[in-house]
Amino acid sequence: MSDSDRLSNAGEDAKGKAKEGFGKATDDEQMEAEGKFDQLKADAKDKVEDAKDAAAEKYNDLTDRNKE
Repeated sequence: MSDSDRLSNAGEDAKGKAKEGFGKATDDEQMEAEGKFDQLKADAKDKVEDAKDAAAEKYNDLTDRNKE
């Protein structure tokens, strides 16, 4: 996964945590739920990227692309 993807997902997670906290502080259930959803999206994106990285690494191992 590229560094920009990691930063984007971390930013989305942080935004979600802030929204959730603001929602709790202001007793705004919708804002709190949106924050939790933003965090779930960021986590899902991370898992997809991790799977893509694992598949690419396995492909490289099978095709000897990492060996010199």
